[in-house]
Amino acid sequence: MAAPMAELPVEPQSLRKLSLKSLKRGLDLFAPSHGSSLPLDSESKRIRVSYKVTAEYGRVKNLPIEETQDKSKDKSKQSSAPLALPGIPESKDSQKGDQGALVMAPPILPKAPELAMPSKSSAVISVPGSSDRYTSSSALIERIASKWPKPVWHPPWKNYRVISGHLGWVRSIAFDPSNTWFCTGSADRTIKIWDVASGRLKLTLTGHIEQIRGLAVSQRHTYLFSAGDDKQVKCWDLEQNKVIRSYHGHLSGVYCLALHPTIDVLLTGGRDSVCRVWDIRTKAMVCALTGHENTVCSVFSRPTDPQVVTGSHDTTIKFWDLVAGKTMATVTHHKKSVRAMALHPKEHAFASASADNIKKFSLPKGEFLHNMLSQQKTIINSMAVNEDGVLATGGDNGSLWFWDWKSGHNFQQGQTIVQPGSLDSEACIYALSYDMSGSRLVTCEADKTIKMWKEDLSATPETHPLNFRPPKDQRRF
Repeated sequence: MAAPMAELPVEPQSLRKLSLKSLKRGLDLFAPSHGSSLPLDSESKRIRVSYKVTAEYGRVKNLPIEETQDKSKDKSKQSSAPLALPGIPESKDSQKGDQGALVMAPPILPKAPELAMPSKSSAVISVPGSSDRYTSSSALIERIASKWPKPVWHPPWKNYRVISGHLGWVRSIAFDPSNTWFCTGSADRTIKIWDVASGRLKLTLTGHIEQIRGLAVSQRHTYLFSAGDDKQVKCWDLEQNKVIRSYHGHLSGVYCLALHPTIDVLLTGGRDSVCRVWDIRTKAMVCALTGHENTVCSVFSRPTDPQVVTGSHDTTIKFWDLVAGKTMATVTHHKKSVRAMALHPKEHAFASASADNIKKFSLPKGEFLHNMLSQQKTIINSMAVNEDGVLATGGDNGSLWFWDWKSGHNFQQGQTIVQPGSLDSEACIYALSYDMSGSRLVTCEADKTIKMWKEDLSATPETHPLNFRPPKDQRRF
């Protein structure tokens, strides 16, 4: 029996070296002439030159023949002065006049071929000859104006008041329909009611045992609704300043709260991944809108279908049929948690914010419109839009950005300043809301303060010009 052959040692080679070898083998096999330059396309060069000639000399190359002849005669008269040739003396006749003068005739040039003006139907113009100077294909590209809408100029916003009073993070805010007061909920487990005009404290409500995440004021009743991490949803009678109803059913903390605009229905969403619908008067749960796979952290309601829209940590936005209690549509454009949404007060559209982008959708179908043109690059906790089309977004890093709703242009990037004695890490905006007129903005922050903002009336388009560049490509996802 023959002895087995000794195996030759294999040289260890890295994956990169093997890949380069494979690439070189394929290149040598399929492109043996890869080192030589490609031949120039004479036809494309001829088209480029003809287009350039027409674009530069199109106005003057077809002037009437009579004008050109008259101009050439005038020039010949001016240049018809007698010239003395070397070696030939001037004659006496030349001093008397032009009869015996030696005149040099103008040189006879070959007539250039005339080029016809391009018609609308003809796409290619042929010109004899070519030049190496015009070899750029950009001459053939037609410059098209951007179809992106131009932003409306808005004055910048400035902070004019800082309110202190809470002993913990300020997590939620709601305005009274009469625009005389607003309420804030805090991690100190209290609800405080403030005067809009003066910023003074009017009332403090206690009753929750955890931080208050959601607030809403009824437009038809003297009721204030609150929800918090203690799984409780409470209804406060503002005539008696006490809790008159509690809604039990959530299995975990309640993160968001909204009132239906036309019927006596309350909507709450929380960490149990369910949006619950409550009858305000009977305290009964009408239905539970189930379908999200993670925390429901934002909700708003409309008078027409879809009457309920929810955003979740599972990165989706769901439209709900309130009668059937089922999902009408699911929007999956976001890649991160949808922590904030804002319904436009006039248009049938809303904006949603997550850490990846701020997006606009139409209603009722939920069609994607466009992204905002900048990225805030932080977790966006809250957003609001007023009737003038100014969208405000508050970030986890204390950034307060203002956007033009129509175009998505970011016209101001603000940064909140923490109150003295606070950490820099407490520069965080948890909630924000416009007042009923849309002329004042109130932000609730982690340094335990409430800040009020208004437009700078001294600003003009000259002092604060728009620095707007339309996007080159419009993303559809």
